[in-house]
Amino acid sequence: MTSRIAVIAIDAIQPCVVADFWCAVLGWKVIEEDVGIISIGPADGTWPTIDVIAVPERKEIKNRLHLDLRADGVETSEELKRLEDLGARRVDVGQGPDVSWVVLGDPEGNEFCLLSRTVQEMSVGGATVAS
Repeated sequence: MTSRIAVIAIDAIQPCVVADFWCAVLGWKVIEEDVGIISIGPADGTWPTIDVIAVPERKEIKNRLHLDLRADGVETSEELKRLEDLGARRVDVGQGPDVSWVVLGDPEGNEFCLLSRTVQEMSVGGATVAS
């Protein structure tokens, strides 16, 4: 047996703002709200989900863990514009000028990456390949 990722936790001063951002980015919905925690996930109830948890302090250093996204159904440049329109900001975490991904921050600065190849470009003969 192996483990399976069930929940990804994101700390936030304004959990509603961060949860709304990630719902818009991923096409997810709020699945549960409790005092200090908003859980979001796919409408079909699949895993993983994201818990956005209220904390009193601002993020101050680079994330030790982050999400990597791929555009799905649109060109990567279109998805980058959509993410920026939703409130994502480009972030410099020391990446070089020749990297193939874009580092972004959510409304509270939590870094994530938009990878250069789309979901469709990763599919070969109907099977998804890792990169």
